[in-house]
Amino acid sequence: MWGSISMLSLLLLLFYGALKVKMRTYQISGSGENLPSPASRALAELVGIAGGIYLSLVMMVSFLKLTVPESISFGGWSLDPLALVAILVALIQPLILAWWPRHRKR
Repeated sequence: MWGSISMLSLLLLLFYGALKVKMRTYQISGSGENLPSPASRALAELVGIAGGIYLSLVMMVSFLKLTVPESISFGGWSLDPLALVAILVALIQPLILAWWPRHRKR
C-alpha cells in the first residue's frame, strides 16, 4: 500500500514540477496568442511529448524484436512498462532543461 502511495506521490510531484516549469516558460515567452492559460498549453505539450515517446518506444521494441512484459505490477497496480517510461521521461525532461543551463560549467 505504501509503495503505491509513494509512487503516486512521486508521479504527482514530477507532474507538478514539469507543469510549473513549462508554464513559467510560456509566461516568459509572452507570445501574442490567445490561449485559455499557460497551464492548458503546458498540459497539452506534456501529453503530446509522452505520446510521441510512447510511439517511438513501441516502434523501437517492435523493430528490434525485444520482449517486453505486457504489464508490471507495482503496489497493486498493473502498468504498461513502455507507457510508464514515456510518462516519466516526459515529466523529467522539462525539469532537466530548466536545471541544465544554470548548473553547467562555462
